[in-house]
Amino acid sequence: MKQSNSEPNANAISTHAEMMLKGRASHIDQFRSDWERLRQDRSIPIYQHHTPEGSRSYEIEQRRIDRFEELRGDAFREFERIGFPTRRRGNELWKYTDLRSIDQQRFLFGIPSASVTKDEIAAKAPWSDEWMNIVIIDGRLSSDLSNLDYNTYELMAAGPPNITVGPLLCHPVYEFEVEPYCLGDIADYRENAFVALNTAFLSDGIALSLNADMKAEERPINLVFVTTASSHEPRAVYPRARISMDEDSSATVIETHISLASAPYITAPVLEVELAEGASLKHYRLQLDAEQAFHFGTTRVRQASGSDYRSVSFAIGSAIGRNDIHSLLDGENAECDLKGVYITTNQQHQDNEVSTTHTKPGGTSRQYYKGILAGDSRAVFSGKIVVERGAQKTDADQKDLNLLLSHGCEVDTKPSLEIYADDVKCAHGATAGHVDEDTLFYLQSRGIDYQAAQAMLIRGFAAEILDEFKEPDLRASLDQLLDDMMPQLQASSDTIGTA
Repeated sequence: MKQSNSEPNANAISTHAEMMLKGRASHIDQFRSDWERLRQDRSIPIYQHHTPEGSRSYEIEQRRIDRFEELRGDAFREFERIGFPTRRRGNELWKYTDLRSIDQQRFLFGIPSASVTKDEIAAKAPWSDEWMNIVIIDGRLSSDLSNLDYNTYELMAAGPPNITVGPLLCHPVYEFEVEPYCLGDIADYRENAFVALNTAFLSDGIALSLNADMKAEERPINLVFVTTASSHEPRAVYPRARISMDEDSSATVIETHISLASAPYITAPVLEVELAEGASLKHYRLQLDAEQAFHFGTTRVRQASGSDYRSVSFAIGSAIGRNDIHSLLDGENAECDLKGVYITTNQQHQDNEVSTTHTKPGGTSRQYYKGILAGDSRAVFSGKIVVERGAQKTDADQKDLNLLLSHGCEVDTKPSLEIYADDVKCAHGATAGHVDEDTLFYLQSRGIDYQAAQAMLIRGFAAEILDEFKEPDLRASLDQLLDDMMPQLQASSDTIGTA
C-alpha cells in the first residue's frame, strides 16, 4: 500500500469547476430560455395537508420563495460558467465519457407530461402493492399513482406515523421541515454541471423524513421516477429527492428510473441522504432507462457516527448512463457498502463514479462493482477512497470485475486510494476478461447445450451482486430483466469460450 505524501486539496470543488470550464460549449443557450421562463413564474404555491380530521392549507412563506429563487439563480449562473465537460483532456472525472452528442440535441424543460397508468409503470419497474409506492412523473409527485395514506398532489402528506413525505419547499407539518438553505448542503451545485442544472431547474421535489420508530422490517419505500413520452422535442427532467433519517432509524428504499418515451431525453436526478447517529439505510438503485436516454444520476450521502449505508445498483439501457455516488463517513465507526452491476450492449455507455471519504476514526467501507459488456458498448469504473488524516483505524476495500462478451466492447477501470493516515487497512483491484474455453467445455461435458451454458456463465457472473437485492419481489423482477436481455447479450457475444 502506497501512502500519499500530499495533503488533501481543500479547493477540490473549485479545481473541478475550472477543469469543466474547458468543456464549455454552445449548449448553454438551449437551457437559458427554459430557465428564464421558469424564473418568471412567481406564483406562490398553496399546499393542502389532508388528515382524517380534515384539511389545512399552507402557503409557503415569502422568505422561502426568495431564498429558493436565489439558490436557483446561483446554480444556473454556475452552470453557465462551467458548462458540460464536452472536452475531456485534463478532466479525469470525464476522461472516458464523451458528451458531445448531448450538445447536438435540444432538450426542453417543462413539456406537459403524458398520462400514465399504474399498469404501464408495473410493466417496466419493480412494483408491489405491499410497498409504500411514491411515483414521480417527470420530476413531480403524482398522488394518483402513489399509495401514501391521505396523499393528494401538492401536499405535505402524512404516511405511516413514522414517516413524513412532502414537497421540498412545504411548510412544516408533524415537526418536519426542509428549509431551502438545506438544499444542496450535501449535493453542492458547484460540484458538477448536472447537479447545477438540477438545482437551477428545481420546481418540485420529494422529501422523506424518517423518525426513530421507522424500522427496516416495515414495508420498503419504493420511489419510482418516470419520464413520459412527448410529441414535442426531446424532454429534460431534473428529479430531486432528499431522505433524512433520525437516530437509530432503519429503512429500505428502492429507487427506480424508467421511461415511457420513444424520443431521446436527458434526466439528471439528484438524491441527498442524511443519516443521523446509528441510522441504517438499504438503498437499491435501478437505472432502467430507454436506450435513447442520457441519464446522469447523482447520489450524495452524509453519515454520522455508527450509521450504516448499503447501496446496491443495477444499471442497464441508457445511450449514456452515469451513476455518480459518494458517501461521506463523517462520524466514528460508520459503515458504507457500495455494490453494483452494470450491463451494456449495442452502442451503450455506462459510467460509474463511485467514491467514499473517511474523515473520522474506525470507519469501514466497501466498493464492489461488476460489469457485463457486449456488442460495441463501453463502460467506465472510476472508484476512489479517500482516508483523511484523522481517520485512523479505517478499513476500506475496492474492487471492479468485468466480463467482456465481445471483441468490440471496452471497459476503462480506475480504482484509486488517497491515504493520509498511517494506521489503516486499505486495498483495491480491478480485472477484465473473457470466459475461457475450458469453463464452457466443462458445462457442455455435463450435458448442457452451448446456448444454455453461455447463459449460465453470464448469470453466474452477475449473481453475486444480484444476491444483494434481498426483497423477493424486487429480486424476481431483476431476474426477469436479465432473462429478457439474455438473447441480445448472447447474439452480440463472440468471445465466450475463445479465451
